[in-house]
Amino acid sequence: MPHSARAKALAILGTGSDVGKSMITSALCRILHRAGIRVAPFKAQNMSLNSYVTPEGGEIGRAQALQAEACGIPPHVDMNPILLKPESDSRSQVIVQGRVFATREAKAYFAHTRDAELMRAVRESYDRLASQYDVIVIEGAGSAAEVNLRDRDLVNWPVVTMADAGVVLVGDIDRGGVFAQIIGTLDLITREERDRVCGIVINKFRGDATLFADGVRFLTERTEIPVLGVLPFLRDLALDQEDSLDVDIRRQIAFQPDRINLAVLLLPHMSNFTDFNALAEEPDVALRYAATPDEAAGADVILLPGSKSTLMDLAYLRGKGFEPLLHAHVDGGGELVGICGGYQMLGRYIADPEGVESGGRGEGFGLLQVTTVLMRDKITEQVEASALHFGGSTALPVRGYLIHVGRTHRHAHRPCFELQRAEPSPDGPGDATGRDDARFDGAVSDDGLVWGTYIHGLFDEPLCRRTWLNRVRTRKGLPAVDVTCSQRVSHQRLGALDRWADHVEQHLDLAVIWALLRQGGTV
Repeated sequence: MPHSARAKALAILGTGSDVGKSMITSALCRILHRAGIRVAPFKAQNMSLNSYVTPEGGEIGRAQALQAEACGIPPHVDMNPILLKPESDSRSQVIVQGRVFATREAKAYFAHTRDAELMRAVRESYDRLASQYDVIVIEGAGSAAEVNLRDRDLVNWPVVTMADAGVVLVGDIDRGGVFAQIIGTLDLITREERDRVCGIVINKFRGDATLFADGVRFLTERTEIPVLGVLPFLRDLALDQEDSLDVDIRRQIAFQPDRINLAVLLLPHMSNFTDFNALAEEPDVALRYAATPDEAAGADVILLPGSKSTLMDLAYLRGKGFEPLLHAHVDGGGELVGICGGYQMLGRYIADPEGVESGGRGEGFGLLQVTTVLMRDKITEQVEASALHFGGSTALPVRGYLIHVGRTHRHAHRPCFELQRAEPSPDGPGDATGRDDARFDGAVSDDGLVWGTYIHGLFDEPLCRRTWLNRVRTRKGLPAVDVTCSQRVSHQRLGALDRWADHVEQHLDLAVIWALLRQGGTV
């Protein structure tokens, strides 16, 4: 039955994965927000290792956090009621309304996607949003025509029907076969579903769009659905896109003597790669993703990112021969940084007595005197802190968020950050926050060159980022760069949403969408 709330709904569905649904949803959210409309995003189910913590401490997909920013509102778990975080090729952690619900094998999960509890979570979250906002922009997942999953789908057409939404269908011309994408998708959906499609978008066009005019005419005549436009590929878009890790491009970045050369180790289960996006945009930084020890050699700083399967990724790095490189890097005076799972890997060992991941125990790289025990309780929290290890006489403010299941004990070393909490934890060492003392986070070696932290997003702060980069520059014999450089980078990142929305407004005819939104009742 159609949804009864007053919010109008527009759904962005795609011909496949990675065709640009999340980005077009973000653009439309921004355009509607700038027009003074109270708008919110919604994606019933997301699968991603790049997540975000809401102000209330719930975990959602990174794309919905970006879309909330586009709407000018705080992110909320109702915007992404189900988040799947893969732990292996066939198993995922299931997050429901921001909290861990279960860990399930893919076959078992898909057998139960229509369970009353999951469907109820989707409907409850949508109901709450629809009662608070004028328009809900819904993002689909994968292809709108996955015939083998139709009886288990709870993110595409069931949500469209529930919200009584109009649909924009997005195809990706960059991967080729866009005519088959569009026409094949429309052929495989039902007549009732096809009638909901109010427009088609051709995304990621490269070159002269006028050369595709015949293609637009063909699609319009063949489908009898208007093509809203051909959206050119937009380069250098500084947005934290959820699943857009340009691995191949970043692996080709050349280290340079007059830059700070950063190597981020590629992990099979790497999570929250957005931790390094702001660093990559600094003009004095060359950031390379490294899949082999040779690709990381010569870096001024090596960074170990977060991981959804820390023990497996630790074994992977050891098997790839990274351990000798890391020790040689540190012995040669290089800096080594671990974020979240990467922090745990730098310690003496990681134990998994409850089988949170694969069970057992893995020996760490032994470069920090810390030990970690994985626990089932996940810590998700936004935090403010002061950096204690970057030097200087004043405390350096940091903001970020925590997403982890480990409790890490410092056997030596001083902490990296002091968290801004009202009072110390009453539980003392090893409390449920995952820190020896709830007022502190992380550990740093005596010489300050090896350190780890649970705080994601700390490099997003321009003052923190520039202070740290200048410390590396000084060691390298380069002059310090004024913080205004990093402030400009952050300002450009903040303006990227408007730049993207402007681009979409310029190249798409949104009259069909505006007409739908002006109609009475639901879309």
